[in-house]
Amino acid sequence: MERLQKIIARAGLASRREAERWILEGRVTVNGAVIEKLGSQADPLKDKIKVDGKLILRAPRLYYLFHKPPGLITAMGDPQGRPNLGDLLEPLGRRGRFYPVGRLDFNSSGLLILTNDGELAQRLMHPRYGVKKTYRVKISACPKESELDRLRRGIRLEDGMTAPAKVRVLQVLKKNAWIEVEIGEGRNREIRRMFEALGYFVEKLIRVRLGPIGLGFLGPGEMRPLSPREIATLKKSVGM
Repeated sequence: MERLQKIIARAGLASRREAERWILEGRVTVNGAVIEKLGSQADPLKDKIKVDGKLILRAPRLYYLFHKPPGLITAMGDPQGRPNLGDLLEPLGRRGRFYPVGRLDFNSSGLLILTNDGELAQRLMHPRYGVKKTYRVKISACPKESELDRLRRGIRLEDGMTAPAKVRVLQVLKKNAWIEVEIGEGRNREIRRMFEALGYFVEKLIRVRLGPIGLGFLGPGEMRPLSPREIATLKKSVGM
């Protein structure tokens, strides 16, 4: 027996939180009975579980690594008509619902994991599991080591102090520099705001690692399925 919201999430229909909302709204039935109480359980192999009258079918778990290019919205659709993930996933047949794990803003690029495994997606994004994210950042000038130390200790932003970050200089150019930054938080535009607090403008931002998974040589706009070993390592990193 498993909790209904977990079954729905594993079927690739929604996150656990969204599934809980569906239950409270009376949209879920088990063997014909409407379930409106959180914590209710069912047997996914024996019980007939429906959402909005449609029987839940256990979708195959899909896991992809995608190199998001700049100029793409990290969402399945966009009311303004901008390029988005939904457009790119159409060739995959939209088998089940995909979750982009770890959002990147419109101008940023790099590693995204796309999956219809709602439980894994939720854990990877939840701050409790502290999944590390590594970025390569090109900033508008060459920073001083004392300034980078502020990031290593934690720097104050408008929504509070950041957690200490791992920071190292990758390359010093004539007028700017490439910096590698590792953080365990997931605040909105956090990396950009960290450097803005030091007085620097972020010219390029590329995420190169999420937990144990690296971007490797995957080119912008390219996508590949994760290997069974990568999937197992990813799940292990969040206690699954």
